[in-house]
Amino acid sequence: MAESASLLFNPRTYDPEHFDPETRRLLRATVDWFEERGKRRLIEDYRSRAWLGDFLAFAAKEGLFATFLTPAAAAKEQDQRWDTARIAALNEIFGFYGLDYWYAWQVTILGLGPVWQSDNAEARARAAELLAQGEVFAFGLSEKTHGADIYSTDMLLTPDGDGGFLASGSKYYIGNGNAAGLVSVFGRRTDVEGPDGYVFFAADSRHDAYHLVKNVVDSSKYVSEFRLADYPVAPADILHTGRAAFDAALNTVNVGKFNLCTASIGICEHAMYEAVTHASNRILYGRPVTAFPHVRRELTDAYVRLVGMKLFSDRAVDYFRSAGPDDRRYLLFNPMTKMKVTTEGEKVIDLMWDVIAAKGFEKDNYFAQAAIEIRGLPKLEGTVHVNLALILKFMRNHLLNPADYPAVPSRLDAADDAFLFQQGPARGLGSVRFHDWRPAFDAYAEIPNVARFREQADALCAFVETAAPDEEQSRDLDLLLAVGQLFALVVHGQLILEQARLTGLDEDLLDELFAVLVRDFSAHAVELHGKDSATRAQQEWALGAVRRPVVDAERSARIWERVEALSGAYEMAE
Repeated sequence: MAESASLLFNPRTYDPEHFDPETRRLLRATVDWFEERGKRRLIEDYRSRAWLGDFLAFAAKEGLFATFLTPAAAAKEQDQRWDTARIAALNEIFGFYGLDYWYAWQVTILGLGPVWQSDNAEARARAAELLAQGEVFAFGLSEKTHGADIYSTDMLLTPDGDGGFLASGSKYYIGNGNAAGLVSVFGRRTDVEGPDGYVFFAADSRHDAYHLVKNVVDSSKYVSEFRLADYPVAPADILHTGRAAFDAALNTVNVGKFNLCTASIGICEHAMYEAVTHASNRILYGRPVTAFPHVRRELTDAYVRLVGMKLFSDRAVDYFRSAGPDDRRYLLFNPMTKMKVTTEGEKVIDLMWDVIAAKGFEKDNYFAQAAIEIRGLPKLEGTVHVNLALILKFMRNHLLNPADYPAVPSRLDAADDAFLFQQGPARGLGSVRFHDWRPAFDAYAEIPNVARFREQADALCAFVETAAPDEEQSRDLDLLLAVGQLFALVVHGQLILEQARLTGLDEDLLDELFAVLVRDFSAHAVELHGKDSATRAQQEWALGAVRRPVVDAERSARIWERVEALSGAYEMAE
C-alpha cells in the first residue's frame, strides 16, 4: 500500500516539494551523497570510528550548514535563514543514515546558539563567515565535575587589565571540540560574585592556549574534553555577560534539544525497513515469521508508534515557528519532543528487535548501530527525568486553565524563525498558558480508541483537581515522574490529533495508534498505584483510570497490510 510507505522517509521516492527550490536541492543532494556512498562504506566508517571529514567537505562544498544555520539577520545569500521546518527535515535524513553525522550538525547548532543571541555584531559576522567556509562549531557548557550545572562552573576568567580576560579551566562532553572554528564557552569571572559574573565567550580550537585532551567516547563522534590555559579573551570575544549568559545557555538548549526527536525518527525509519523486510522473508517452522500473531502485533505497534512520533514532531514544529513573547507554548512541546518522542523511539527499536532477534546484531546491517544510537537521544540535552520534571511545571495550566489563541497553521513557509534567538529571560514557566486541548479530541470523538483515551485524559484532570500530590509528596520526584508520564501522554495525543486533522490521516491508523496510547496510559496508572508514597485516594484513582483498548480485528488486519507493504520498499545499495 503506497500510503504506508509515504508516511515514512524513503530515499527512493523522496522529493520535499513543500520546500523552496534551494532547500529541495540541498535535501536531495544530501540524500544522494549518502546513497552514492553506499551501505558498506557507511557501516565501515561507523565501525572504524572514522572522523567525518569527507562528509563535512561535502557539506562545505554545498554550503549546507551555512544555508540552513545562518539566520536572515546575518545572511549573505538569499536562501540563508533559520527555518525549523527544514532543519527538522535534515535531522531526519541524518538520523536515517547515521547519528554520527547528525551529531556534528547538532553540536554546531548548539555552538551557534549563544552567538546568534548575542549583541556582539563582530562575533556574529565572524560566525557567519566561518559557516560560509564550512567550519563546524561547539558548545562549551558541560564540565566533568559538574555536568551541565552551570551555577558551579570552574571555567574562570581573570581580568587581564586591558579590558579582556585570561580564561582557564576545562570542559567535558563537548562535541566537535577537536575541529570547531568557534567554541561558545561558558564561564565566570573571578572578580565578580554571583550571577553577574557569568560570561559566554568565543574561543578557537586551533589557538595555542586551547588544549584538546581526548575524545571521551569510542565513536566517530568527537565528544571532547578540552582545557584552556590562560586563553586570551578579548572584548570582541565576549558574547554575553551576567544573567544574559545564563539565559543564553538555557535558551540555546531550548533550540538544540528540539532536534533530537527527528533524528530519532530517522533512525527508526531505516531500521523499520530492514526489520520488516527481514521478517517477511524469514521462514520459521515452515511459515514466514510475519505469519505469527505476536510478530504482527509487535511490528504493527512499532509502526503506529513511529507514525505517532512523526505526527507529534511535525505539529510541534508549527508551535516552535509561531512562538513569540506572548506565545511560549513551545516551552512545553519542546521538552516533549526531546523526552517523549525519543523514548518512543527506543520502544520502536525494541519491538522490532524482539522480532528480528539475532539479526539485529549482525555487522552488515544498519539495525545494529540503530539499536545502540537510539539509546543516546533520550539522554542528551537533559535526561528524561529532567525533561519530565520540566513538563510538570505546565500541567495545571495546560489541563485546567486554557487561554484563547489564534489557530496555528502548518508552518512549512520559507520564513526565518528569528524569535528563537530573542527568547528573553529563561524563567516564568508557571505562567505560560495554552489553548484548550479538548477540541483536538472532540474532532475525533467517533473513533473508538480516541474516545477511550479521552476518558483517561478527563480522569487526569480530575486527579489534578482532587488528588494531586501535596506539598510533602511534591518532594518525591519518583512519584511526580509517574504523574508526568500520564500528562505527557495527553499532550502527545493532542498534537497527534491536531496534525492528523491538518493532514487528513486515515482514521484506521489513528484508531490503532490510540489503542497503543490507551495501553500506555493504563500501564503508567498502574505504576503510580504502586508508588511508595501514593495515598489511598491516588491509588484508587490510578486503578479507576485503567482502560482496555477497543479491539477491532479487521482494523488491525488493515493496518498490518500497511506494515507488510514496507517489505522491500527500501534497501540501501551496497
